[in-house]
Amino acid sequence: VQLVESGGGMVQPGGSLRLSCAASGFTFSNYGMRWVRQAPGKGPEWVSGISTGGSVTSYADSVKGRFTISRDNAKNTLYLQMNSLKVDDTALYYCARSVGTWSADYWGQGTQVTVSS
Repeated sequence: VQLVESGGGMVQPGGSLRLSCAASGFTFSNYGMRWVRQAPGKGPEWVSGISTGGSVTSYADSVKGRFTISRDNAKNTLYLQMNSLKVDDTALYYCARSVGTWSADYWGQGTQVTVSS
């Protein structure tokens, strides 16, 4: 199993970024997926999750209305569109393969998102 995130970077408050997560080594369409972030000095924070087919999505209150999770099962790729970014969104963002509702068993290496003026 391999998960490789990309698309992070530095952006000003109010800006946008689109993260991608390329999956390989397993049948991507059989698994729910999620994004988790970790800010400096803080524990991991679940950001968003998506069902196998993409029809069911969920978001942390902190990002609801600003972030959109999606997936392309034909391309084995997970996405996170982040709009109206805030300084508090600064973190290392990981994609992970979901196991049940509350757990994940494989994680990527993370992509850094920095929101700063």
